[in-house]
Amino acid sequence: MKAGRLKIENLAGLDPSREPFNTSSVDLRLAPEIYIPKRLEKAWDLRVDYPGTFLLENSDHVIITREKPFVLEPHVFILGWTMEHVHFPMDDNGPCYSARVEGKSSRARCGLVVHLTAPTIHNEFNGKIALEMVNLGLTPILLHAGVYICQLVVEQLDRLAVTAPNQFSGQANPVGTKR
Repeated sequence: MKAGRLKIENLAGLDPSREPFNTSSVDLRLAPEIYIPKRLEKAWDLRVDYPGTFLLENSDHVIITREKPFVLEPHVFILGWTMEHVHFPMDDNGPCYSARVEGKSSRARCGLVVHLTAPTIHNEFNGKIALEMVNLGLTPILLHAGVYICQLVVEQLDRLAVTAPNQFSGQANPVGTKR
């Protein structure tokens, strides 16, 4: 981070011996925006390239706080994202980094899954990290804004990364739109 090869804005602390730093990861917090996809009349057709606004237009948007949490019922799927803004700049003169977003075991033991698949945060990513959350437990879970929700496991690439388009870098919300 001191060399500028990983930038995390809005990080809860900067002392690597304390929260949010762990031995091999950085804990990230839940932002106050939750999107709840609506049940649609038709099934998702994975052959269709839906417009970027489709999920935004077909989700309910909820603002949560520490005092007004969201109740995530069992077997319900929602989208959220991190408070922290993460950036992995490309650097031709030094090592490049990427990361994986992973759940926290303390949350998983309650039944909370924070990402369903594709945990990779590619080199050059620039934005907040979307979280595909579902409660697989039997008991509702209270989600408060600002609670530590996931961890970022940073990985050094063994060779210079190649620039590739990333549809989610710079997204404006966890449903993937740029606005």
